[in-house]
Amino acid sequence: MTLKYDVANLKLAKEGKQKIEWAERNMPVLRMIKERFKKEKPLKGINMACCLHVTTETANLMRTLKDGGANASLCASNPLSVQDDTAAALVKEYGISVFAINGENNKTYYRHIHQALDIKPHITMDDGADLVSVLHSERKELAESVMAGTEETTTGVIRLRAMQAKNALKFAVIAVNDSKTKHFFDNRYGTGQSTIDGILRATNMLIAGSTVVIAGYGWCGRGLATRMRGMGAKVIVTEIDHVKGLEATMDGYQVMPMSKAAPTADLFVTVTGNLNVIRLEHIKKMKDGTIICNAGHFNAELDLPALAKTASKRRIVRPQVEEFTIGKKRVYVLAEGRLVNLASAEGHPAMVMDMSFANQALASEFVVKNHKKLERKVYTLPDKVDQEIARIKLQSMGTTIDKLTADQKKYLASWEMGT
Repeated sequence: MTLKYDVANLKLAKEGKQKIEWAERNMPVLRMIKERFKKEKPLKGINMACCLHVTTETANLMRTLKDGGANASLCASNPLSVQDDTAAALVKEYGISVFAINGENNKTYYRHIHQALDIKPHITMDDGADLVSVLHSERKELAESVMAGTEETTTGVIRLRAMQAKNALKFAVIAVNDSKTKHFFDNRYGTGQSTIDGILRATNMLIAGSTVVIAGYGWCGRGLATRMRGMGAKVIVTEIDHVKGLEATMDGYQVMPMSKAAPTADLFVTVTGNLNVIRLEHIKKMKDGTIICNAGHFNAELDLPALAKTASKRRIVRPQVEEFTIGKKRVYVLAEGRLVNLASAEGHPAMVMDMSFANQALASEFVVKNHKKLERKVYTLPDKVDQEIARIKLQSMGTTIDKLTADQKKYLASWEMGT
């Protein structure tokens, strides 16, 4: 099959390969799966269309799928998260079709999704459900040949469950995000660290002593809140869920509505997966010099059109930092409101993405083995998959845990023994 691609510059491939190999050093679980896949070829003859962040960690997932026998194509799930050297290396060094260019416009972004879908996939692999959305709306003819899909993110799972509720889903999807070894670690530790990395690379601001508002107290939000507090920030949380608001309160954070938090903070970070979480009404209350950014999947969390329309002046003041002037006040938006951890930094560390992409690889194998039993619903991988990924990860870290004794197993399985 002819290798097809659209990347920025194939001459970047050598540098990209070095970075991919560096990331692989810290991905022992995926590496073990890759070695098994190479022998067993569980994905032999399977066409896979993948819409993911084109990073070094993703590159190692794509290599694993290829070694498993898959014919895979890759497009970007976010224009600003594409690492052009990684994209070049995947094409030139590893023979994988890639359609992704850093900074690509909206038209090119969707053209690339269509090019990835041209492979006529048996499995879709998504990060935000854009691939599935296009397949269901503009490429409906492809749905019949799809065994199932996989989804990486909270945002994507929300969209897919909405489709399921309306009976619009044309095939099963595995919610990889719902695996414990994904959201407990990737969302919490990965987002917590990489978001701060992106903010610091863009602004070089001092976190200590700053007031930081975090919108959303899901696993991403609580991971970010923990690390912001650890760096000396005064953290405020905004929420719409009473239970999560209560959790944040008992975790020691101030909890209040965005309208009340708006005048007080130096930095705002949205991690909700929802629409217009920070609106013009909030921005107008913010103080001069406020920094606004987003770590949720889509830039729709910030009402940027309204901000652009109201601003009397806008200019780029640093890479990935845009200044908007409203009256005598200036506010700064990072990374065009897109994922700041991927647009301004390198995204999650390989060590945590190891588990997320192990889930993706094993979800693909699960689909091949079980697709005939699956209904048009959103599924979660079996707990035994989580346990095996965690076991291998602990082993790679030199950590061991206890095992149940025979008596303990008997006790947990009985009701007769009482107290």
